[in-house]
Amino acid sequence: MNDSDLITIPVLPIKNSVLFPGMLMPLVVSHPFAVHAIETALTGEEKLLGVFTQKDPKQEVPTGTDLYAIGTLALIRKMVSIEHKLNIVVQGIKRVGMVAVTTEQPHLHLRVRPLPELPKDGPEADALHRAVIDLAERMVNLMEPQMQINLNFAMSDMEEPLSKVYVLASVLSLDTEKEIAILSASTQREVYELMFKYLNYEVQVLELRNRISSQAQSELTRAQREFLLHQQMRAIREELGEDRSEQSETQELRKQVEKTDLPEKVAREVEKELRRLERMPTSLPDYQVTRTYIELVLDLPWIEQTEDILDLDRAQEILDEDHFGLKDVKQRIIEHLAVRKLNPESKGPILCFVGPPGVGKTSVGRSIGRAMGRKFERMSLGGLHDEAELRGHRRTYIGAMPGRIIQAIRRTGVKNPLLMLDEVDKLGQDFRGDPAAALMEVLDPEQNVEFHDNYLDLPFDLSEVFFITTANTTDSIPKPLLDRMEVIRLPGYSDEEKREIAIRYLLPRQITQAGLSPENLLVSDDSLAYIIRRYTREAGVRELERVLGRIARRVATRVARGETVREEASRARLTELIGTEQFYAEQARSDLLPGVAAGLAWTDAGGEVLYVETALLSEGRDLILTGQLGNIMQESAKAAQSYIWSRADELGIDKGVFHKSGVHLHVPAGAVPKDGPSAGICLVAALASLYTGLPVRSDTAMTGEITLTGLVMPVGGIKEKVLAAHRARIFRVILPKENAKELEELPEHVRDEMTFIFVERIEEVLADAIPVLSEEVKNRAVT
Repeated sequence: MNDSDLITIPVLPIKNSVLFPGMLMPLVVSHPFAVHAIETALTGEEKLLGVFTQKDPKQEVPTGTDLYAIGTLALIRKMVSIEHKLNIVVQGIKRVGMVAVTTEQPHLHLRVRPLPELPKDGPEADALHRAVIDLAERMVNLMEPQMQINLNFAMSDMEEPLSKVYVLASVLSLDTEKEIAILSASTQREVYELMFKYLNYEVQVLELRNRISSQAQSELTRAQREFLLHQQMRAIREELGEDRSEQSETQELRKQVEKTDLPEKVAREVEKELRRLERMPTSLPDYQVTRTYIELVLDLPWIEQTEDILDLDRAQEILDEDHFGLKDVKQRIIEHLAVRKLNPESKGPILCFVGPPGVGKTSVGRSIGRAMGRKFERMSLGGLHDEAELRGHRRTYIGAMPGRIIQAIRRTGVKNPLLMLDEVDKLGQDFRGDPAAALMEVLDPEQNVEFHDNYLDLPFDLSEVFFITTANTTDSIPKPLLDRMEVIRLPGYSDEEKREIAIRYLLPRQITQAGLSPENLLVSDDSLAYIIRRYTREAGVRELERVLGRIARRVATRVARGETVREEASRARLTELIGTEQFYAEQARSDLLPGVAAGLAWTDAGGEVLYVETALLSEGRDLILTGQLGNIMQESAKAAQSYIWSRADELGIDKGVFHKSGVHLHVPAGAVPKDGPSAGICLVAALASLYTGLPVRSDTAMTGEITLTGLVMPVGGIKEKVLAAHRARIFRVILPKENAKELEELPEHVRDEMTFIFVERIEEVLADAIPVLSEEVKNRAVT
């Protein structure tokens, strides 16, 4: 043929099939690229177009190079347009070969050369054709009845030998490459040879399937019949030796196992589970359970870890940048980094941050992770009652899952993250077990080298995890668990520290979150101090940030309405911006009546000043206690009264008053429960003042435990209590002598403004709290 035989036609690309000459093919076309080609063909007189098969079915808009070089010239027999789609029927006319691409947009136009009719090759071709027909009949007998009807119907109208072979190729749904090979054959003999080869393969597959079916049928139980199809498919794959690893989940898992670096013991267990999975039908419930388990094991970071950043100066800079104060915490982290730098094999510490809400326990954990270059993961233990939540459920249970510890490690992707266990003091306990007991294994460096999760059932090394727990108090933490942790206390902030934190962190953050600029909102130091005292009552700064957020949102509302705002939130403007004052701090009372003394208490919100009030009840003999006092505080009140009674002569108290009058002791506020031994010396001072009629110094507050013999014992929470006295403008504090060393934790400006009196006995307390009484005692001793 010469160039005059070339024709230019619009092209319709098809996917996963081949149109043979003489065959009819229905098609549904919706892509504009293909629709335009059909419409162009219909405008022609002969309604011809080229049908070429795509090499890659995923290609949406193929070019000439994306098509096989051999296609079919086709006639559009029928076309119906339904809802933006074209339903057409095309009939193959003759084979054509691609010569050149003329245009690619808005549809594909090709210059093609019609290929000659396939020549007959004599008797050998006829023999091959008959062999193909015999194989086809044999295959029909092996097929399902419905398929037999379809194939017989399709071949019934075909008289040409080549057309029958083309019908067989279309009906059998051969691979696209095989169909293209048949279409590209240059002689009829080559077509018959290829078809014989493909048919022979299909017949063997059908015979093998029938044989497997008949063999399995006699052995199947009622339950096994449900898995017949799966068994047949697997047996066929094994007999044919076909590589279907890309389609097999188990093969994909095996590839992951080979790629993953696992410890020897873990690798053996995974291999055992994987072999079990390969023998298991996918419809079994255990199939999903086993697959999920293997995926968990492969996802866990058995080897992967991050490298610690051991630059001490950089770590100090990051910690100082993120948090104000917290000297002890920062120093402990720097010490740990120094040890890791000198001894990389050292184990990770297990720290417990104890302090009131809002002092930055959780956020400082994130900063530590950033300073060390470790991945951070937080999990809350508050209200946790079930031990299995931490240690996992055994796989025999429906819906079993690994414990929270293993899940957290899985999410971080490394074996040495910083794992923060929040609210460890709020763990519960019931019939399902004690989560605190499970934590003892997790937080014990001698045991967590081989931590066993019930679901995983393999030893996992937690020794390189940096554990940090947080708590508001250690009272509810079991002693064995507390013994495994290094407790670092985060006391409450002073008013000056809160103001500094607000200026550095809280106010800029709230201004940014409200979409304001720094020029829109200015809060003076005086306003911040007033907000801290009158709108918040906390040891931390959480409520303070909320109040500043309310101010910022008030200003943002005005800015959003188009106003030009420069709000200077002065003290006078606070009522308009955030409402009336919420708290009235317990200020130092200028004059105290006899029987009243100022004590210092510790609460979850920090320190508080509590005034103990007493009154004599004529014709009564009992000690009445009100103000929601706990058992320990009630015992302290009774011990204080007994001490005063036993020292009545020394104190100049008429013993008759103990017999003639009762005492009512009350501690405001009545709605707040109170307990603990630290109010002992305050109770003694209040009762001594009541019985002697001499007032306690109004500028003095006190805290300390007492004994019946008159000793003053040390108490806790000294920093918070002194800060509470400082806030209340009480600058004279009586403390147990053994607590003197704890004053180093106080801010320097607070220590400078306060006067501290250290005592060892109750007599010293009374001498400093009721000076007039001390003088009278001395005078009586002289006379």
